[in-house]
Amino acid sequence: MRILIVEDDIPLAKGLQQALTSSGYVVDHAASGEAALDACLETFYDLLVLDLGLPGMDGFDLLQRLDPRRRGAVLILSARDGLEQRVFGLDLGADDYLSKPFALEELEARVRALLRRNQAQAGARLRLGRVTVDTLGRRAWIGDEPLELTAREWGVLQYMLLRPGQVVSKEQLLQALGNWGKPLSDNAIEVYVSRVRAKLQDAGLSIRTLRGFGYIIEELNVVA
Repeated sequence: MRILIVEDDIPLAKGLQQALTSSGYVVDHAASGEAALDACLETFYDLLVLDLGLPGMDGFDLLQRLDPRRRGAVLILSARDGLEQRVFGLDLGADDYLSKPFALEELEARVRALLRRNQAQAGARLRLGRVTVDTLGRRAWIGDEPLELTAREWGVLQYMLLRPGQVVSKEQLLQALGNWGKPLSDNAIEVYVSRVRAKLQDAGLSIRTLRGFGYIIEELNVVA
Protein backbone atom coordinates (compact mmCIF):
# COMPACT_ATOMS: atom_id res chain seq x y z
CA MET A 1 0.00 0.00 0.00
CA ARG A 2 1.41 3.37 -1.02
CA ILE A 3 0.39 6.61 0.71
CA LEU A 4 1.13 10.22 -0.22
CA ILE A 5 1.14 12.81 2.56
CA VAL A 6 0.49 16.30 1.16
CA GLU A 7 1.45 18.64 3.99
CA ASP A 8 3.56 21.82 4.18
CA ASP A 9 4.15 21.48 7.94
CA ILE A 10 7.40 19.53 7.63
CA PRO A 11 7.69 18.30 11.26
CA LEU A 12 4.08 17.07 11.16
CA ALA A 13 4.59 15.43 7.77
CA LYS A 14 7.76 13.66 8.89
CA GLY A 15 6.04 12.41 12.04
CA LEU A 16 3.12 11.01 10.05
CA GLN A 17 5.50 9.49 7.51
CA GLN A 18 7.46 7.74 10.25
CA ALA A 19 4.32 6.43 11.99
CA LEU A 20 2.71 5.10 8.81
CA THR A 21 5.99 3.61 7.56
CA SER A 22 6.28 1.77 10.87
CA SER A 23 2.85 0.28 10.15
CA GLY A 24 4.20 -1.25 6.94
CA TYR A 25 3.07 1.28 4.34
CA VAL A 26 5.24 2.88 1.67
CA VAL A 27 4.87 6.60 2.40
CA ASP A 28 5.90 9.56 0.24
CA HIS A 29 5.66 13.26 1.09
CA ALA A 30 4.85 16.33 -1.01
CA ALA A 31 5.05 19.80 0.57
CA SER A 32 2.90 21.58 -2.03
CA GLY A 33 -0.09 20.96 -4.26
CA GLU A 34 2.07 21.26 -7.36
CA ALA A 35 4.50 18.61 -6.10
CA ALA A 36 1.59 16.34 -5.17
CA LEU A 37 0.03 16.71 -8.62
CA ASP A 38 3.33 15.78 -10.27
CA ALA A 39 3.69 12.78 -7.95
CA CYS A 40 0.19 11.51 -8.74
CA LEU A 41 0.90 11.75 -12.46
CA GLU A 42 3.90 9.44 -12.00
CA THR A 43 2.67 7.05 -9.28
CA PHE A 44 -0.65 5.56 -8.23
CA TYR A 45 -1.36 6.12 -4.52
CA ASP A 46 -3.81 3.99 -2.59
CA LEU A 47 -4.40 6.92 -0.23
CA LEU A 48 -3.75 10.67 -0.13
CA VAL A 49 -3.56 12.35 3.28
CA LEU A 50 -4.27 15.89 2.18
CA ASP A 51 -3.85 19.21 3.99
CA LEU A 52 -5.95 22.06 2.63
CA GLY A 53 -3.81 25.05 3.61
CA LEU A 54 -0.99 24.50 1.12
CA PRO A 55 1.19 27.19 -0.47
CA GLY A 56 0.22 28.01 -4.04
CA MET A 57 -2.29 25.40 -5.12
CA ASP A 58 -4.37 24.58 -2.03
CA GLY A 59 -5.94 21.24 -1.20
CA PHE A 60 -9.29 22.04 -2.80
CA ASP A 61 -7.59 23.10 -6.04
CA LEU A 62 -5.55 19.90 -6.03
CA LEU A 63 -8.67 17.76 -5.56
CA GLN A 64 -10.35 19.46 -8.50
CA ARG A 65 -7.36 18.83 -10.76
CA LEU A 66 -6.69 15.22 -9.80
CA ASP A 67 -8.08 12.52 -12.06
CA PRO A 68 -9.92 10.08 -9.72
CA ARG A 69 -8.60 7.22 -11.85
CA ARG A 70 -5.03 8.19 -10.96
CA ARG A 71 -5.37 8.07 -7.19
CA GLY A 72 -7.10 6.06 -4.48
CA ALA A 73 -8.93 7.33 -1.42
CA VAL A 74 -8.47 10.85 -0.03
CA LEU A 75 -8.37 11.74 3.68
CA ILE A 76 -8.46 15.51 4.21
CA LEU A 77 -6.45 16.61 7.23
CA SER A 78 -7.04 20.29 7.99
CA ALA A 79 -7.55 22.99 10.59
CA ARG A 80 -10.45 24.22 8.45
CA ASP A 81 -13.16 22.37 10.33
CA GLY A 82 -16.23 24.40 9.42
CA LEU A 83 -19.25 22.55 8.08
CA GLU A 84 -19.05 24.34 4.73
CA GLN A 85 -15.42 23.30 4.20
CA ARG A 86 -16.10 19.70 5.18
CA VAL A 87 -19.07 19.41 2.84
CA PHE A 88 -17.18 21.09 0.00
CA GLY A 89 -14.22 18.75 0.40
CA LEU A 90 -16.40 15.65 0.43
CA ASP A 91 -18.33 16.89 -2.60
CA LEU A 92 -15.04 17.34 -4.47
CA GLY A 93 -14.28 13.65 -3.99
CA ALA A 94 -12.64 13.28 -0.59
CA ASP A 95 -13.58 10.12 1.29
CA ASP A 96 -13.06 11.33 4.86
CA TYR A 97 -12.25 14.53 6.78
CA LEU A 98 -10.21 14.80 10.00
CA SER A 99 -9.80 18.11 11.77
CA LYS A 100 -6.55 19.34 13.31
CA PRO A 101 -5.48 18.85 16.04
CA PHE A 102 -6.03 15.10 16.01
CA ALA A 103 -4.89 11.97 17.79
CA LEU A 104 -2.43 9.84 15.84
CA GLU A 105 -4.38 6.70 16.80
CA GLU A 106 -7.53 8.10 15.19
CA LEU A 107 -5.70 9.02 11.99
CA GLU A 108 -4.21 5.52 11.76
CA ALA A 109 -7.66 3.99 12.31
CA ARG A 110 -9.16 6.12 9.54
CA VAL A 111 -6.30 5.19 7.21
CA ARG A 112 -6.96 1.50 7.87
CA ALA A 113 -10.70 1.96 7.33
CA LEU A 114 -10.24 3.74 3.99
CA LEU A 115 -7.72 1.20 2.73
CA ARG A 116 -9.95 -1.63 3.94
CA ARG A 117 -12.86 -0.21 1.98
CA ASN A 118 -10.76 0.06 -1.19
CA GLN A 119 -9.35 -3.43 -0.77
CA ALA A 120 -12.79 -4.89 -0.18
CA GLN A 121 -13.83 -3.47 -3.53
CA ALA A 122 -10.73 -4.76 -5.30
CA GLY A 123 -10.61 -8.16 -3.63
CA ALA A 124 -8.39 -8.62 -0.60
CA ARG A 125 -7.03 -12.16 -1.11
CA LEU A 126 -4.53 -13.44 -3.60
CA ARG A 127 -3.81 -17.12 -4.21
CA LEU A 128 -1.12 -18.81 -6.27
CA GLY A 129 0.23 -22.32 -5.77
CA ARG A 130 -0.07 -23.08 -2.07
CA VAL A 131 0.28 -19.42 -1.09
CA THR A 132 -2.63 -17.31 0.13
CA VAL A 133 -2.13 -13.62 0.83
CA ASP A 134 -4.47 -11.31 2.75
CA THR A 135 -3.52 -7.93 1.30
CA LEU A 136 -5.60 -6.04 3.84
CA GLY A 137 -4.45 -7.87 6.96
CA ARG A 138 -0.89 -8.09 5.56
CA ARG A 139 -0.73 -11.82 6.30
CA ALA A 140 0.35 -14.80 4.20
CA TRP A 141 0.17 -18.58 4.48
CA ILE A 142 1.65 -21.61 2.78
CA GLY A 143 -1.20 -24.05 3.07
CA ASP A 144 -2.34 -23.59 6.67
CA GLU A 145 1.05 -22.46 7.96
CA PRO A 146 1.69 -18.72 8.49
CA LEU A 147 4.45 -17.28 6.32
CA GLU A 148 6.67 -14.89 8.26
CA LEU A 149 7.84 -11.94 6.16
CA THR A 150 9.53 -8.60 6.78
CA ALA A 151 7.83 -5.47 5.42
CA ARG A 152 10.06 -5.37 2.32
CA GLU A 153 9.72 -9.12 1.72
CA TRP A 154 5.96 -8.68 1.97
CA GLY A 155 6.13 -5.92 -0.62
CA VAL A 156 8.08 -8.12 -3.05
CA LEU A 157 5.69 -11.05 -2.65
CA GLN A 158 2.52 -9.01 -2.99
CA TYR A 159 3.81 -7.08 -6.01
CA MET A 160 4.77 -10.27 -7.82
CA LEU A 161 1.61 -12.18 -6.90
CA LEU A 162 -0.41 -9.42 -8.52
CA ARG A 163 1.51 -10.15 -11.75
CA PRO A 164 1.78 -13.95 -12.06
CA GLY A 165 3.55 -15.08 -15.20
CA GLN A 166 4.68 -11.53 -15.97
CA VAL A 167 8.24 -10.26 -15.96
CA VAL A 168 8.83 -7.80 -13.12
CA SER A 169 11.91 -5.63 -13.51
CA LYS A 170 14.20 -4.42 -10.73
CA GLU A 171 13.12 -0.88 -11.59
CA GLN A 172 9.48 -1.77 -10.94
CA LEU A 173 10.33 -3.28 -7.57
CA LEU A 174 12.49 -0.28 -6.69
CA GLN A 175 9.56 2.00 -7.45
CA ALA A 176 7.10 -0.15 -5.52
CA LEU A 177 9.24 -0.61 -2.41
CA GLY A 178 11.29 2.55 -2.12
CA ASN A 179 10.42 5.74 -0.26
CA TRP A 180 11.41 9.14 -1.56
CA GLY A 181 14.69 10.04 0.09
CA LYS A 182 15.34 6.39 0.97
CA PRO A 183 16.26 4.73 -2.32
CA LEU A 184 17.00 1.04 -2.55
CA SER A 185 19.84 -0.40 -4.57
CA ASP A 186 19.69 -3.14 -7.18
CA ASN A 187 21.64 -5.32 -4.77
CA ALA A 188 19.02 -4.78 -2.05
CA ILE A 189 16.28 -5.90 -4.43
CA GLU A 190 18.28 -9.03 -5.24
CA VAL A 191 18.59 -9.78 -1.51
CA TYR A 192 14.84 -9.37 -0.85
CA VAL A 193 13.88 -11.48 -3.86
CA SER A 194 16.34 -14.18 -2.77
CA ARG A 195 14.85 -14.23 0.73
CA VAL A 196 11.31 -14.52 -0.59
CA ARG A 197 12.37 -17.27 -2.99
CA ALA A 198 13.87 -19.24 -0.11
CA LYS A 199 10.69 -18.90 1.95
CA LEU A 200 8.58 -20.20 -0.94
CA GLN A 201 10.42 -23.51 -1.32
CA ASP A 202 7.38 -25.51 -0.16
CA ALA A 203 4.79 -23.26 -1.77
CA GLY A 204 4.56 -24.79 -5.23
CA LEU A 205 5.93 -21.57 -6.69
CA SER A 206 9.10 -20.53 -8.44
CA ILE A 207 10.66 -17.09 -8.73
CA ARG A 208 12.90 -17.24 -11.78
CA THR A 209 15.58 -14.69 -12.59
CA LEU A 210 15.65 -13.58 -16.22
CA ARG A 211 19.03 -11.92 -16.64
CA GLY A 212 18.74 -8.45 -18.06
CA PHE A 213 14.97 -8.41 -17.62
CA GLY A 214 13.98 -9.11 -14.02
CA TYR A 215 11.95 -11.80 -12.26
CA ILE A 216 8.88 -13.91 -12.90
CA ILE A 217 6.75 -15.86 -10.40
CA GLU A 218 5.10 -19.05 -11.64
CA GLU A 219 3.39 -22.15 -10.34
CA LEU A 220 5.50 -25.28 -10.46
CA ASN A 221 4.20 -28.12 -12.59
CA VAL A 222 3.91 -31.00 -10.18
CA VAL A 223 3.43 -34.47 -11.69
CA ALA A 224 1.37 -36.76 -9.44
